[in-house]
Amino acid sequence: MGGEKRLIIAGGGLAGCLAALALTRLRPELPILLVEQGDAFGGNHIWSFFDADVAPGDRWLVEPFIAKTWDGYDIAFPARARTLPTRYNSTRSELLDRAVRERLPADSYRLGATISDIAADAATVDGERIEAVAVIDARGPSRLDALELGWQKFVGRELKLAAPHGLTRPIVMDACVDQNEGYRFVYCLPFAEDRLLIEDTYYSLDPALDAAVLGDRIHAYATGRGWETVAIENQETGVLPVAMGGDFDAFWPPDEPVARIGLRGGFFHPTTGYSLPDAVRVALRIARQTELADLATALRAEAAGLWRRRGFYRLLDRMLFRAAGPPERYKVLEHFYRLDPALIERFYAARSTRLDKLRILSGRPPVPLARALKALRG
Repeated sequence: MGGEKRLIIAGGGLAGCLAALALTRLRPELPILLVEQGDAFGGNHIWSFFDADVAPGDRWLVEPFIAKTWDGYDIAFPARARTLPTRYNSTRSELLDRAVRERLPADSYRLGATISDIAADAATVDGERIEAVAVIDARGPSRLDALELGWQKFVGRELKLAAPHGLTRPIVMDACVDQNEGYRFVYCLPFAEDRLLIEDTYYSLDPALDAAVLGDRIHAYATGRGWETVAIENQETGVLPVAMGGDFDAFWPPDEPVARIGLRGGFFHPTTGYSLPDAVRVALRIARQTELADLATALRAEAAGLWRRRGFYRLLDRMLFRAAGPPERYKVLEHFYRLDPALIERFYAARSTRLDKLRILSGRPPVPLARALKALRG
């Protein structure tokens, strides 16, 4: 590409890769450089989303790395079990890695590269300063101390079983498990009749994760369901932020000149921690941005607007963490799942209407009233 300045994307996780793929498709005349410190794009992850999370016209961006789609999913709580009809999709990082390598020109990305400095118009990669038309920082979370957070922590194991497991659709939440540490559930994805992802997840105020303990829980859950494990084919761990409050201006100062995306820009659902729907939408916004020099201003305005509009979800998170003791927190979600499937879809897509919010908060609170009111006041 000679001496032509490029748009540099620092970080080859989900958000950075989607931005690169969107730019390559919609702005092929714009030279880019996607820089990732690992030896593959996307890390070791499975990202899942509901059909309603991604606009139909935007689905082409994620289609190449969808591994499996199901026509519905199950949830289970001590006092409620349902099958919901919303289509559910799971993607795999190895498919994302393949899509990036196939669709981007070879000189448009670098793997195993160290980024030591970033500015609005340049980045230092492996000691070389590279001038840029703009730089996008997608290197993962930063300045989280400016936010008031809980955490969704999980270990997931992909298991090969000795016999078919019998599941025909995902179990997105099985909360009929021990709740002494706080809201906990098991998540199951049936990728084949004898292959299953089992993930043990719980919400906590402490980000520390003991993978060995959760691995033991997964083994106990599989054994309890009568599933004999032949092999553990993969293991994934994660600690996702759950936002209860904070100072957005401290998280992303108004005068900061570098654009941010992904978790680094606060583009995640405050309650679930999921970032794929935001990553798709933001990637396409970048690809359609005509003035690249204004990217930082435009993306910060987008993130600040989302922070304001998503205050309701932070309110619910405060209720989840503060309105009941750990063993009773599951009742908040059990109460939520009494609602209409379309409302639940809009909740996960972070598009709840005013009427949705009233419905979610209606009825007798599933937790002590005084503590619920205190949590709602924040």
